[in-house]
Amino acid sequence: MDAKPEGRRSERKRRDILLAGRAVFLREGYAGAGMEAVAREAGASTATLYAHFPSKSDLFAAVVEDAVAELAHDVEQTRAEVGGARERLMAFATAYARFYSDPVSRAVFRMVMGERRRVTDLADYFRRRSRMTLGGSAITIIGQLVEEGLLTVEKPAWAAGQLLGMIEHTTLVYGLVAGDEKLPMRPLDTICADAVETFLARYGAVAA
Repeated sequence: MDAKPEGRRSERKRRDILLAGRAVFLREGYAGAGMEAVAREAGASTATLYAHFPSKSDLFAAVVEDAVAELAHDVEQTRAEVGGARERLMAFATAYARFYSDPVSRAVFRMVMGERRRVTDLADYFRRRSRMTLGGSAITIIGQLVEEGLLTVEKPAWAAGQLLGMIEHTTLVYGLVAGDEKLPMRPLDTICADAVETFLARYGAVAA
């Protein structure tokens, strides 16, 4: 018999559990989240839940991985952007600013950092995973621009960190202080344009 329908049902159920897990973790925190509550929210039995995720830490890691992959999709897509240095950096900066202005992104970040003492390994994993996905995109784009002679950068990773920092300060940090739903006081386009122009001035873009 064709096993594909069963496989699709299993994948849909796994997806339901991940979304339910995200909701419960965000609402209750890691310590307060119960696997039974996740199963109930997902409309699944606890046996089905444990078949997909043997422990709460396994579920939490999968929820974080899924959230980063979903929320960072637009940022990763900017690696394929075409044009000059200014256009490509603006495309990345805008996607990155939107990522850290998204209430869900902020909530996930807040949740993981808030549970750092209880789940140190998972918090470190989140930090590495988000840096690899988000910072990796910036490093890739900057490296491409260097190869094309549009930027003069000796260490793309350091330069990427400076660009990310300028954007994070007015998006993520502001949200963590003012509230997940609060948008930056300045328009995102203005924030990104200022960051990109500062970056280009520092790294001597040619024909940007």
